[in-house]
Order: sequence, then structure tokens, then C-alpha cells
Amino acid sequence: MKRTVLIRSEYLVESPPDLGAKLMASFLRKLCAEREKPDTVFFYGTGVRLLTKASPALDAVEALSDVGVELVACGTCVGYFEIKNDIAVGRTGDMRELISLAMKSGSVVTV
Repeated sequence: MKRTVLIRSEYLVESPPDLGAKLMASFLRKLCAEREKPDTVFFYGTGVRLLTKASPALDAVEALSDVGVELVACGTCVGYFEIKNDIAVGRTGDMRELISLAMKSGSVVTV
């Protein structure tokens, strides 16, 4: 069964932002430590910032990529935030791919 995680924000909770960033980094590190990992993590909204060189969770997303988890950033979001040259890990995709991933997955978790 394919598993997909959708990450919509760089924060696990919106307020206060420093707590939200810390919790998201912790979530991603714990996800990486799980025995069963998702097949794909799709990042959209401000979540695309988690794939940049400046991300406080860069170690976690790199570790997920290293064990074969596909990391996909929303291309529209990457363009909107003007971070194309800052993406350190993963690749860009589009809404059509997001829909396809979600429809083909046996499990979709949105964070």
C-alpha cells in the first residue's frame, strides 16, 4: 500500500512560529526514524520552505530522501516564494501530480 504525507506549512502549529518550526522539525525527524516510512512527501504552501538550504529541518528531509522517500515540492509554491535556487533536496511537481499521488495512495496523511 502506497503512503503519502502532505505537508502544507513549515510549522506544525501556526502560533507561536518558533514552536511550530521546532515541532515540525521534530515530526520530520521522528517520521524518518519510523520503521515504515511514506513513499512520498508532498510539500505545498509554506511547507516548501522545509526543503531549502535554510530549513531548520534540512537534516530530517535529507535523511528521508537518503532512505528513498520521494520529496516533492509544489512548483507553483516554489515560484511564489521565489526559492527555486534555494531548494536543497527533493524535486518540484505540480497539482496534477499531487492529485495523482493522493488518488493512488492507500493512505494519505495531511500535516
